[in-house]
Amino acid sequence: MHQHAYEGQCAAEESRRASTKPPIRYPKLTLLALALGTFAIGTGEFGSNGIIQLFASDLDVSIPVATYAITAYAIGVVLGSPAIILLAARANRRTLLIGLIVLFLVGNGLSALAPNITLLVLFRFVAGSVQGAFFGAGAVVAAYVYGPGRGGKAFATVMGGLTVATIAGSPLGTLIGQSAGWRVMYWTVVAVGALAGVALVAWLPRTDDLRGSSVANELRALRRGNVWLMVAVAALGIASIFAVYTFIGPFVTDAARRDASLIPLALAVFGLGMAVGNHLGGRVADRHENRGLIWGYGAVLGLLVLIGLAGGNLAVLLPCLFGVGATMMYAIPTIQVRLTGFAPDAPTLMGALNLAALNLANSLGAIGGAVTLDAGWGTLSTVWAGFVLTTAGLLLYVVAVVRRAPDPPIDPARPRPRQTIGSGSTGPGGSG
Repeated sequence: MHQHAYEGQCAAEESRRASTKPPIRYPKLTLLALALGTFAIGTGEFGSNGIIQLFASDLDVSIPVATYAITAYAIGVVLGSPAIILLAARANRRTLLIGLIVLFLVGNGLSALAPNITLLVLFRFVAGSVQGAFFGAGAVVAAYVYGPGRGGKAFATVMGGLTVATIAGSPLGTLIGQSAGWRVMYWTVVAVGALAGVALVAWLPRTDDLRGSSVANELRALRRGNVWLMVAVAALGIASIFAVYTFIGPFVTDAARRDASLIPLALAVFGLGMAVGNHLGGRVADRHENRGLIWGYGAVLGLLVLIGLAGGNLAVLLPCLFGVGATMMYAIPTIQVRLTGFAPDAPTLMGALNLAALNLANSLGAIGGAVTLDAGWGTLSTVWAGFVLTTAGLLLYVVAVVRRAPDPPIDPARPRPRQTIGSGSTGPGGSG
């Protein structure tokens, strides 16, 4: 009775707020501004991987030492973003997003000026600390634009800029770095980020409905067991995408024995799959509680087996790369909706935790692949590391999340903050 009374109170409150919600002046342009911001962030992240040899040579360090800059960015996402959200818990999401894009410009501008690897590592950490917080706050604003019950589509819209960055932004950034220098690549990212900042200032809605909540609310969400289970499910399951993406170059040149000129094509095919999967995954996440994740993880397992057995044939490899990108991105919006459903009072923090989990997945996939390669199991063996990790994530989800009793409800005497209007959640059960 207590639970039903609380849910009824929340539904009535959200209905009242929806009826008094002011019209959004530029809804499509608001979404475009958010996607442009994530495109700039994704281009800076993935573009760095393409110029690592350039800044290693210029700063007179080895490639292994140069990778510290890439690792620092990931650590910034995992540690920096949640810290920023807690520090700016009460800030309006519009103000937070604008502040984050300014910090993004600072981090990348300083990266372009870095005189040595130590400072470059520090500045990449600063740039990385923006990512998770921007995606989390952006998802809240996008969900506010779309309205209740469409949190999956909202998160997919924000992620859309990142998927476009894998298709176009990263290759173009790498090309600019190769032709004009790695510092120019970072200045280009700054220019795109500045354009995104202007768009955010011009088109994000000014409303108190997007105000933040207390630090206590955010911290309370971290005490919910299902939240941490979903973070583990994401980090384990999505790792397979990086056990493939990280090694696409060797797949093409060593396993398929094709010229390195085909690597950009393979990367673009993978990125196109991500874009398609992200679009479809946003829709399914709002309609079905578990289908996006279970189907996505299950399908990628079959594709990994196919690559492992026949990936030396380019006619098999390319469609499978598209499929891996699509099926994994199909699952990610469901992860976001479930996270927000388990902690509806902290949607921004849940978005940041989702991105943090993806960066942990990046590390797990790359490390797992490196282990199989060091063991001498062959170029395509990295997919088996991904297979093991995704299987673990899927089993954990089915056993520990789907069958687990829900966390106790939030105290009904403590009102939910307004930023949950557009979270797309319907309570601890998610959107299904």
